[in-house]
Amino acid sequence: MIRVANMSFTYAGGQKTAVRQLDFHVAKGEIFGFLGPSGAGKSTTQKILNGLLRGNDGEVTVLERPLTDWGSEYYEQIGVSFELPNHYLKLTARENLTYYAALYAAATRPPEELLALVGLENDADLPVGRFSKGMKNRLSVARALLHSPRLLFLDEPTAGLDPVNARRIKNIVRQQQAAGTTIFLTTHDMQVASDLCDRVAFIVDGEIKLIDAPDKLRLQYGRPQVQVGFQLNGHVERAVFELAGLAENVRFQQLLSAESIQTMHTQEATLEDIFIEVTGRQLA
Repeated sequence: MIRVANMSFTYAGGQKTAVRQLDFHVAKGEIFGFLGPSGAGKSTTQKILNGLLRGNDGEVTVLERPLTDWGSEYYEQIGVSFELPNHYLKLTARENLTYYAALYAAATRPPEELLALVGLENDADLPVGRFSKGMKNRLSVARALLHSPRLLFLDEPTAGLDPVNARRIKNIVRQQQAAGTTIFLTTHDMQVASDLCDRVAFIVDGEIKLIDAPDKLRLQYGRPQVQVGFQLNGHVERAVFELAGLAENVRFQQLLSAESIQTMHTQEATLEDIFIEVTGRQLA
């Protein structure tokens, strides 16, 4: 769905290359995460891919056509949810979706259906200027889905959302993937990426440092150990055991038979741990 080769971009008048020599691809039906701190080049890359920025070096192919060959028909194929919502604030949520729906040649989904999908059905006739940031973000997701795009770009889709609505948006992303949509997701929230992405790319200072599946990364960078919490003299104690030979470990067997175990988990590295180890950078 997306193939990028040796792509670089510098903003007009800029002294520093915003992204340099990026190489990656996104497979059909994949959720591909583009992860990094603010200013790393995530949004720049997404803006190039959705046609808002032009003049990049390198080759970019989207939907089996060079990006430069696409005209306005490109926007019939893709949906975009921006990190900073850009709605008509004096219009209601319903009016916003109705207006944008009129811009597409293809059939669109009813505004009421999409507003219910993102949990805004009770606010359909409220001026968007009275919405919170989180509500505006959910409306952005609804707008991106109006025309059932084949390729969906999501920039920080859970920013400003409470846990319930963040889960709602993540469920929508999974539903879109199940329906065959390809999703390019940019975020600095490693938990969102861990929950959703088939593969992730780490980008820092405009350069990709690593691309792989989250599960593979956790296995590669995690420790092959299990930590056990158990009751001893009225207190919870902890012991760490190597996974290799765990079934034959006498001390581990004693804890199991004593029925005093409170917790047990492997020592997996989080995506944030791995990001810091690979890039030497924090995500803030």
